[in-house]
Amino acid sequence: MKGNFNLPFKSRNIHSPVFKTISIVLSVAIIICIGGLAIAKGRSSSTVEVLSKIGSRGDEVRRIQQKLKTLGFFEGAVDGIYGVKTQSAVKRFQKSVGITADGIAGSKTLLYLGLGDSTSSGSGGYSSSDVYLLAKVIAAEARGESYTGQVAVGAVVLNRVDSASFPDTVSGVVYQKGAFSAVTDSNWSVSPTADSRKAAQDAINGWDPTGGALYYYNPAKTSNQWIRTRPVITTIGKHVFCR
Repeated sequence: MKGNFNLPFKSRNIHSPVFKTISIVLSVAIIICIGGLAIAKGRSSSTVEVLSKIGSRGDEVRRIQQKLKTLGFFEGAVDGIYGVKTQSAVKRFQKSVGITADGIAGSKTLLYLGLGDSTSSGSGGYSSSDVYLLAKVIAAEARGESYTGQVAVGAVVLNRVDSASFPDTVSGVVYQKGAFSAVTDSNWSVSPTADSRKAAQDAINGWDPTGGALYYYNPAKTSNQWIRTRPVITTIGKHVFCR
């Protein structure tokens, strides 16, 4: 049986009810597809990391300004407006810790500032960014030391946080001028090791091999005479821990 299934277009009645119905259905389908793509795009863009940069405003910018002010990098008003002064302060901080100095407060910069994920970790209620910074200073300051020696360095940082004589945050203690030499040398650019992260968490969980030390030094390397006058508590590896 033969039939012509390829009728010329001119033979089709575009004014027929069936043709009009098909056209309407196709139009509605296209509109729905376009709308769905727009919604999907909107949802996708909502998951993109929001960065604080020139022109940004709000509470996050205030927190960044306040932290930079506390650390001595920002002298302007804490007004929640990310202007040139805030950008310059962010760049100075980024340079000081060895990360890309682009003046944008992205996730890595916030992590280094101690303003990253605020999810509590460990019994002390420290944030994940606190744990990261603590692990970073342990990796830089206690490289080559035993695991106990690594925990001991972390404990000193936390003891300072708890002491009225020092800043009351991990980032404040770590970045306090002259506090830790490793912060300004090449070792600071190295990511924390698995051991240093575990040591940081153990210190946060309460393990203090130093017995409450606020200072430590390597007798073979330090030329600071004042630190040698501090009352010694214990020696772990190459470090002397004292009050």
